[in-house]
Amino acid sequence: MDKPTVQDIFLRFYPRYLDTYHPSPQQSQVAHCIINCKTGAYGANVSICEDCGHPQVHYNSCRNRCCPMCQALPKELWMDKRREDVLDAPYFHVVFTVPQELNPIIYSNQQLLYDALYHSVSATINELTEDAKHLGAKVGYICILHTWGSEMNYHPHIHVILLGGGLTAKNQWRDKGEEFFLPVKVLSKLFRGKYLHELKTLWKDNKLQFFGSSEKYRNHYTFKELLNICYTKNWIPHCKKTFNGAQSVIKYLGKYTHRIAISNHRIIRMDDNTVTYHVKDYRKAGTWKELTISGVEFIRRFLMHVPPKRFVRIRHYGLLCTRSKTKHLTLCRNLLGCKQYLSRLKDMETPQILETLYGIKISVCKCCGGHLGKPQQKIPLRI
Repeated sequence: MDKPTVQDIFLRFYPRYLDTYHPSPQQSQVAHCIINCKTGAYGANVSICEDCGHPQVHYNSCRNRCCPMCQALPKELWMDKRREDVLDAPYFHVVFTVPQELNPIIYSNQQLLYDALYHSVSATINELTEDAKHLGAKVGYICILHTWGSEMNYHPHIHVILLGGGLTAKNQWRDKGEEFFLPVKVLSKLFRGKYLHELKTLWKDNKLQFFGSSEKYRNHYTFKELLNICYTKNWIPHCKKTFNGAQSVIKYLGKYTHRIAISNHRIIRMDDNTVTYHVKDYRKAGTWKELTISGVEFIRRFLMHVPPKRFVRIRHYGLLCTRSKTKHLTLCRNLLGCKQYLSRLKDMETPQILETLYGIKISVCKCCGGHLGKPQQKIPLRI
């Protein structure tokens, strides 16, 4: 038997999940998309071989950003566009995490408190990098929100891909070489202060909602106790090894940008009641081990990580901000003397892209090797 997929798990266990849980509209939509992806429910494109007349049917995908079958091509296209944005300069990977005590209140207020994470991270980085003691320059960086740990537990955190240099007020390039230029303790305290300040402001303005285990934080004293606990903790950002060069940056970005809670290749087996999948054991240096949970619990964990409607997970700041990116990056290249990397896939049509990336020739008949004509009809099926 083939290894099960996320779609197989939803097909088997989602009805049982609904017996116990009440998903949000966004969660229901994701489940619906995963169950029906590439089944014909979203229609199909039919191509006829011009030589032997054999019809080839291609079932449409759901294109949902939480579907594990729909991430490969969007990731490659996004990475290809980013080729034009990277510089031959040092980059750093910094991970900002909040204490687990905040998880219930964050989960109950995802839009507000995810946005607050981005605000706090960007304000922290901007304040420190523009300080002459640390760099004294405007840098560029990308922030990406992940909400899961290896076991699909709830673990909101921000990945930052940070350019290791920037432009001074006099439009000169400044960097600190391969050395990470921000003091981690200062980074930690500043981020903690900014995030908790925004959280307090939202609470005082009655903008927060409280459900389930976060209900107790309606009470002023309980909320204040939560803040006191969080202020005593060290919010240590995790700074990963530097990497250099455009190709390395692009490849590294791809590991984080379009990732979802779990991919199909991590799933090992499924039976009538349980699902087994690979997880990292961080107590043993990140080695892989097997974890078995009920199928219903698997779906509950998976759907916890469905983002709010229209939520932007990948955000660009500083030199990479859209409105001024072209001007800033052109100046940086001139100062560094490095070339601009161009998109490989720009202006290509889908058949060319698939052949370039995966060696798939969708215009070739699988029966006789003849030429397939353009799709002659679409078959939308109502669901």
